[in-house]
Amino acid sequence: MTLEIDSVELEFDGKKILYGIYIKSERGKVTGILGRNGSGKTSLLRILFGDLQPKYKNIRSNGKCFPRPMYMTGKIGYLPQYSLLPRHLSIKRAFGLFNVSWEQFINLFQSFREYDKSRINDLSSGETRVIEAYLILMSKKDIILLDEPFSFIAPIFVEKFKALISLVKKRSIIVLTDHFYNDILDVSDTVYLLKNGCSKKIENKTELKSEGYIN
Repeated sequence: MTLEIDSVELEFDGKKILYGIYIKSERGKVTGILGRNGSGKTSLLRILFGDLQPKYKNIRSNGKCFPRPMYMTGKIGYLPQYSLLPRHLSIKRAFGLFNVSWEQFINLFQSFREYDKSRINDLSSGETRVIEAYLILMSKKDIILLDEPFSFIAPIFVEKFKALISLVKKRSIIVLTDHFYNDILDVSDTVYLLKNGCSKKIENKTELKSEGYIN
């Protein structure tokens, strides 16, 4: 399965944000997207998901154009930057809604065992992020979009998520973005840099330096 997007034209208040984009992702490979704040990373994920409509776009799945919003298919999962789960929701109920095993989760993230009967508002923001990222990643969707999954969580959890991502990519297309470029480079098979509204495929950290993204 492949997913491609190009011919995007997105602007806010007369300023072009995206206009020279080509991104290709496929099952079995993780696609990472890097870029400075305001470069359009989140907007691109939202366009793929379908809740942001640009002036123009061309999204293709397996080479066939996909005109309607992707979220309407039920085959895509999206982790946004903002909090996803209602604060009053019980944690066990959240796992039930996503049809994800709580037992498998606490076997991997053992420090969460104490929250067996807790609600989301009993968690710290970092702990909430761990649960939300896990639920989206393990939701058995054909396409998974992760917007800053490594932000605000402990380094030990980041390494566990990298291992999970490497497993899940065997059955799902995964597209993710984060400010922690080393983590993106580490987990991704293909990396694109968004700059001046355009995308460029990046092969290594040296190219990120030559593009002025890192020193």
